[in-house]
Amino acid sequence: MTIALYARRKQWPLTGVTVRLRHSRIHAEDCAECETGQGMLDRIESEIALEGDLTEEQRIKALEIANKCPVHRTLTSEINIRSRLV
Repeated sequence: MTIALYARRKQWPLTGVTVRLRHSRIHAEDCAECETGQGMLDRIESEIALEGDLTEEQRIKALEIANKCPVHRTLTSEINIRSRLV
């Protein structure tokens, strides 16, 4: 949604966006770019398909925008969940 809104505001010829996610659990020691060094980690791989006659520069900017969207920021931040019965 964030990419589409940005493209619309910039009047890019974007006609569609498809996002595919793949989730897996990996050993922290197998992740060179991860801060955590032990235990298991959740890995989410994202594939973004952009439809429309976009330039390479626009495609690269769209990926930057995707990595700044609220959902991406939430998933990459520390998460604290508190559950309670009511």
